[in-house]
Amino acid sequence: MSAWLNFREVYPRRALSLAAAGALIGLGVAGFGLFTAKGVSTFIVPAEDVATVNQQPISRLDYAAQLKAVYDVDPAAASPAQKRKVLSDMIREELFVQRAEELDVASVDPDVRAGMVNAIEQQAAADAITAQPTETQLRAWFDAHRAAYASEGSIAVRDLVFPPDRAPAALGALKAGQGADAVLARLGGKDTEAVKGEEFYFAARIHLGPAAFAAATATPTGGVATAPGGHVLLVKLNHPPAPFTYERARDQVLSDYRAAAAARLKDGNERFLRERANILIAPDLK
Repeated sequence: MSAWLNFREVYPRRALSLAAAGALIGLGVAGFGLFTAKGVSTFIVPAEDVATVNQQPISRLDYAAQLKAVYDVDPAAASPAQKRKVLSDMIREELFVQRAEELDVASVDPDVRAGMVNAIEQQAAADAITAQPTETQLRAWFDAHRAAYASEGSIAVRDLVFPPDRAPAALGALKAGQGADAVLARLGGKDTEAVKGEEFYFAARIHLGPAAFAAATATPTGGVATAPGGHVLLVKLNHPPAPFTYERARDQVLSDYRAAAAARLKDGNERFLRERANILIAPDLK
């Protein structure tokens, strides 16, 4: 066995050669790490990207998604012209975004600021929006908010207005079966025509006003009611809201449950940001 290959003995030349080789390998690894680290200029585009703009990568996944959105094709099926156009547009967008950051556009542009606020809110609420609650949780929500899950009621009513001192006489006459037009003529009343035909409750509430609406909806079909201001309400049809079963309302219950959970997360995120921020308010606005 030669002296070079006899590892049972120490030879200075062999030791120096191995040390030099190790140093060269170490320098190579360090140099690779230095020139491929994030934020360091390099002439190499990482394999997972299609381009870099000032060291900011444009990923292949985003590139493929853009091709699909614009031309409805995958990268393998896209033409060279389509690929160039999409890549050019993505580079242009990145350049403008970077320039906007340099100019701090977000601090002065209302649309950009609103978009950033919305993005943070949606990020905070993402877990709630995508979460799948249990049936027990959904049924508990449904039971606690039953009034929200019902069909929209509808009503047809004539809103007759008389001088306040004649309203009781008009009420009695209508209950006795006298015709509305005859009672109007005899007691000097008028038909407001506030409700035209059958309307949903929400529309009738607007047209009648709160007091008259409450009186009308509390009266069954064919009944007569009064409201402040000389109003006499001839209820021709009244279909109150009908409560839904849990099975029928489940989709809406799920949507409402998630919306409420998202709102709680957004509020919690805002409280966290306020607590860690140094906020000073002008004395005249405190």
